[in-house]
Amino acid sequence: MGFSLLFSFVIAAGIYSYNFSEAREPICSKFAYEEQLLEKMIRTEIKVETMVNEIKKTEDNVISTLGDIKQTFTDMFVDMRGNITDEMLKRGDEIKRREESFKKLFDVTSKNITSDIEAQLIQLKEKLEQPPVAFYAHHVKDLALDSTDEIIIFEKTFTNEGTGYDTSTGIFTAPVGGLYQFDVHSCPDKGKHTYLGLVLEGNVIAAHAYDADNTCGCNTFGTVIIVKSGEKVWVKSTWSSSNCKLFQHALRMNTFSGVLVNN
Repeated sequence: MGFSLLFSFVIAAGIYSYNFSEAREPICSKFAYEEQLLEKMIRTEIKVETMVNEIKKTEDNVISTLGDIKQTFTDMFVDMRGNITDEMLKRGDEIKRREESFKKLFDVTSKNITSDIEAQLIQLKEKLEQPPVAFYAHHVKDLALDSTDEIIIFEKTFTNEGTGYDTSTGIFTAPVGGLYQFDVHSCPDKGKHTYLGLVLEGNVIAAHAYDADNTCGCNTFGTVIIVKSGEKVWVKSTWSSSNCKLFQHALRMNTFSGVLVNN
């Protein structure tokens, strides 16, 4: 519709221009006037056709340009969408990889922690199930210390948890290995001597000597030592003579005690 209006305008302008020129040009004859009018109409038609062609070219250029712009934006969008999709896929793969790595690490850590806790619980259960080890023996069977290396037998017990002490031999056998504390309390007879030693597996680990005087005192000695399960501890006379003797009654007791401090 726009093109038709433009064409009508051009025709009208040509006719008006012709009429204006005709008024100024001398008319020679009827045929001369028609020839001039025809010539001008032809020229006008040629100009209009030229203008139409130019407009058509311009329109084609605009349409082509718009098509190129549209295609450019389409290509850009496709590229952007492709790049975004690729980037998202890469990020997704990276997140998945990290999740799998974290899951493996968590599983290994959880398994190790669980194993450690189970081992500690087993050890704690074993300790709780183990009976306490402690003994407190008294009343020496033979008060005369007339034989060197003689084992002092305390034939009665107030406490014997774990049944490690044997009242028939005077020897304590550790039912559980660990840190033990042992104490020996001895009361020499008046005017007599005592030379006693605390023995672990044949080795004296603590000792005490008392020289006679006119007093009647008692003495205590002991030690804290690691004892393995099954090892034996006892008290013996480290030196003897007819002048070596113990004394005991309700107020002066000879005792041998031991307790498991830690295992």
